[in-house]
Amino acid sequence: MFALNPPKSNLFFRHSPPLLSAFWPRRIHVPGTRRRSVQIEAVVSGGDKTVTSSPLDGKERKTSVASDGGSDEGIQVRAVLTIRKKMKEKITEKLEDQWEYFINGVGQGIQIHLISHQIDPVTNSGKSVQSYVRGWLPKPSKVSYIVEYAAEFSVPSDFGCPGAVLITNLHSKEFYLLEIILHGFTGGPIFFPANTWIHSRNDNPESRIIFNNQAYLPSQTPDGIKDLRREDLLSLRGNQHGEKKHHERVYDYATYNDLGNPDKDEELARPVLGCHDMPYPRRCRTGRPPTRSDPLSESRIEKPHPVYVPRDETFEEIKQDTFSAGRLKALFHNLIPSLAATLSSSDIPFKCFSDIDKLYLDGVLLRDEEQHKVSVENLLVGKVMKLVLSVGDRWLKYEIPAVIKGDKFSWLRDNEFARQTLAGVNPVNIELLKEFPIVSKLDPDVYGPSESALTKELLEQELGGMSLEKAIEEKRLFILDYHDMLLPFIKKINSLPGRKAYASRTVLFNTKTGSLRPIAIELSLPQTHSSPQHKRVYTHGHDATTHWIWKLAKAHVCSNDGGIHQLVNHWLRTHASMEPYIIATHRQLSSMHPIYKLLHPHMRYTLEINALARQNLINGGGVIEASFSPGKYAMELSSAAYKNLWRFDMESLPADLIRRGMAIEDPSMPFGVKLLIEDYPYASDGLLIWSAIKEWVESYVGHFYTDPNLVTSDVELQAWWSEIKSKGHYDKRNEPWWPKLDTKEELSSILTTMIWVASGQHAAINFGQYPFGGYVPNRPTLMRKLIPQENDPDYVKFIQNPQLVFLSSLPTQLQATKVMAVQDTLSTHSPDEEYLGQLNPLHAHWISDHEVLKLFNKFSDRLKEIEEIINARNKDPRLKNRNGAGVPPYELLLPSSGPGVTGRGIPNSVSI
Repeated sequence: MFALNPPKSNLFFRHSPPLLSAFWPRRIHVPGTRRRSVQIEAVVSGGDKTVTSSPLDGKERKTSVASDGGSDEGIQVRAVLTIRKKMKEKITEKLEDQWEYFINGVGQGIQIHLISHQIDPVTNSGKSVQSYVRGWLPKPSKVSYIVEYAAEFSVPSDFGCPGAVLITNLHSKEFYLLEIILHGFTGGPIFFPANTWIHSRNDNPESRIIFNNQAYLPSQTPDGIKDLRREDLLSLRGNQHGEKKHHERVYDYATYNDLGNPDKDEELARPVLGCHDMPYPRRCRTGRPPTRSDPLSESRIEKPHPVYVPRDETFEEIKQDTFSAGRLKALFHNLIPSLAATLSSSDIPFKCFSDIDKLYLDGVLLRDEEQHKVSVENLLVGKVMKLVLSVGDRWLKYEIPAVIKGDKFSWLRDNEFARQTLAGVNPVNIELLKEFPIVSKLDPDVYGPSESALTKELLEQELGGMSLEKAIEEKRLFILDYHDMLLPFIKKINSLPGRKAYASRTVLFNTKTGSLRPIAIELSLPQTHSSPQHKRVYTHGHDATTHWIWKLAKAHVCSNDGGIHQLVNHWLRTHASMEPYIIATHRQLSSMHPIYKLLHPHMRYTLEINALARQNLINGGGVIEASFSPGKYAMELSSAAYKNLWRFDMESLPADLIRRGMAIEDPSMPFGVKLLIEDYPYASDGLLIWSAIKEWVESYVGHFYTDPNLVTSDVELQAWWSEIKSKGHYDKRNEPWWPKLDTKEELSSILTTMIWVASGQHAAINFGQYPFGGYVPNRPTLMRKLIPQENDPDYVKFIQNPQLVFLSSLPTQLQATKVMAVQDTLSTHSPDEEYLGQLNPLHAHWISDHEVLKLFNKFSDRLKEIEEIINARNKDPRLKNRNGAGVPPYELLLPSSGPGVTGRGIPNSVSI
């Protein structure tokens, strides 16, 4: 059997009103077991024959014709519809339910057509029979929000196997259909997984098409449902006209032209991303009208109003509750510091480290009353504000982040700084230093001399007697190089109030003991008309002054790392890049296509979370601009990274490691690569996950594409890959590095990369945000001051009180608490999270192919083995980057997790 998330309760059926409770006195029992083997006993209408079967009985279900022993009168078939109601209903909604029960009971609520695989010679389309839902199946329920309805059909004996169901919702509002099960055909029940909102006929007169769980390549589609396959895809593509409505399921492309709000404020205008100068992946089109101020920009819908995403992409109720709670928490985290800033003359910095500790102990953020005596009563705020203040301590008390929970001072040490490049929240930027001298690729006429200030002599002073040549030859030198990515933006960033940044390079040395340590940091400012490019190199030094300056230099590097992590590695490379794959999958691959079925779990919630991010996080004036170093230029920086660095063929884990020089190709190794640093937790654990995904995908693809020509002749698949390149990543459509799609090996490679990005890659760089970033000095998201030089007016203050200067360079209390609230929310697993290798019990009938289920079961078992391997690694005293005094274990690539901020768990999709 394949692995399932253990259900939290047995799935019985909801109590129905007594009015029509006698309609279907038949017994259906769905035990809440791990196997969820559904035993169904149904008395065939008009006889006493009983059919008992299990949908997962160890045999692949074959298509079969309807039969009742050869009677010309046909057979009686029952369709059972499983519908999910709201978990928390208002009284008015419960009353509406009673009316729906009545309407359905009398056969006026839901119309159903069964469509056969076989062609009707009269209509030249699939044979069809029609019925209506009547009544319900009364059974005591522990899951009050699951309801089942039934419809009876009299089906001719030569009808054939039903391949599709057409649903017409005659009610005035939509409902959520989980699945349809047909009973009465030989070979057992036939399953039609839906997991979709069924729109009201008042909103759209077209019926919804639901296919059974048999996977077909386009060329294998039974004749009776070929037209429906095409029709369903056409409905999902829609057209380029009009604003999309809440109930619609239309997937289309648009540029990032909705980040700014020039109608509200000129300062909130933002350039369009997705053009020649600023390329970017495409997002899902909403069709909103342009702004009055800028015809190229789309008008915005501000929170709390929802941004359009296709109806089935929206959060389910459990997720909505979790995210709402997170947003509420963030609101209070922002509101109270904002009120504190109102009480004071301006936002205030941390004055001592105990101010930071208070965030975890009691949350005190208001200024000292002796400095600013203002009564809350004089703020002319309502009772809600007073109530907020009265409960402020509770709302503002943060959890102690994992990075300081075991060792409060670890962040100060060089070895912890280096450890986090391999086992932190952003372990994907460290590279092997392959050549020396280090040379910029930027135009020297614009940005100054291309050669780095990191000289041979300076580095050799830190190498303990080893020559630079030997260190490079032995592959002992590594670099975090943010110089070329950031230097074009530094002048603009430093013009923003309260922002000061450098372009940075950091060189690290792998010692003979196997520990990595930073040995030199280069910080650069761009050249101006009055001065040449400003480059300074810092080392850890041997006196108090140089030690403190070294700490400031490391803080600037961490700030750069935090911005690149959030805007490039997290948002661009996972969230934004996945969106075109999802849009193309819905537009070009039928839901009965085997590749659609493979990818479907890895698309869950992504469009919705991305829409929310464009509304609240990456928009002009949003949290990212307010809290991260690039400020209003944040998304321009992300676009530059897409233009200069992003390429699909480098998004696979082995290719990325090889590109960065962190691994070399080695066919003799288990994963085909050998790591240069064995104790590289992200890479070593990631390769385990990557290989498991690769094995699962290759076996799945091989099962369906048995003939070499099936890949090239698959019209849906070829259109899918073409559209990803030509529309989804339009600005990179002509790049030569796009993989071809001619063989099943190429298909497997493409799919493995997509699934890795959605699952393992996103998990590794997302769920550690609060555990590592929740302590501001460890990962400041911005710096407010440059490092004081000897001729600066503030240098004397630095000498007198370096701690105060260090803290005043970090984000303010308001900035810090804002970003901590966001990191806490983004690091949170929802209770309904679906993890890699697991399956929601309500989606158990996703495919009818028993061989595929065995392959999935093997994948699931492998992930359990990997979890044991990672746990053993975290206990290995030889692995210093994941084990030791106060060192948190590396758990970001452990497959499973519970809800909340756990610092572990790999969801199937980019879901937060």
